[in-house]
Amino acid sequence: FKFFLWETGYFCTMDIAHDRAGFYICWGCLVWVPSVYTSPALHLVQHPINLPNPVALAILGAGTLMIYINWAADEQKKIFRATGGKCKVWGKEPKYITAKYKPGKGQTKTSLLLLSGWWGIARHFHYIPEILSSVFWTIPAGFDHIMPWFYVIFLTILLFDRAFRDEARCAAKYGKFWDAYCAQVPYRFIPGLL
Repeated sequence: FKFFLWETGYFCTMDIAHDRAGFYICWGCLVWVPSVYTSPALHLVQHPINLPNPVALAILGAGTLMIYINWAADEQKKIFRATGGKCKVWGKEPKYITAKYKPGKGQTKTSLLLLSGWWGIARHFHYIPEILSSVFWTIPAGFDHIMPWFYVIFLTILLFDRAFRDEARCAAKYGKFWDAYCAQVPYRFIPGLL
């Protein structure tokens, strides 16, 4: 669902901007995602259950909230970048670092590193609601078999790996500005834990 609401936002994601549309992305989107991400539903076809309506509604509500939070975090950064920081983040002027860097051709460029809103909580906080949405999508499949949980396990590994690759790329690109950013937003995923 988020893919349709936020389609233009994907142009600035790590998948498109750095990994490019090669075999990895094309095969992943056409084969891997449809088969793995639907595995909890496929498991339920063979192992149907009846959840009480309040439980089903609670799972639906929690999953929908996680999708919204993930979308809101991504949208917040998209608006911040599109306006050059001239926007409100949670009703306030955003805090940010103006990072200077030199790409391969040597001219100095700048990027704004957002320190407010969802991006002030943790550097990759937006991955946590994405993982949790997969957990809520999988919970109805129960805990009797590992197969439907492969989706959650795979997504967690994928997003943590992506976060570490992004951190290495940003550290190399922004240098001391990235260090200053990490000092102000010290956690990668969850404040106080990771």
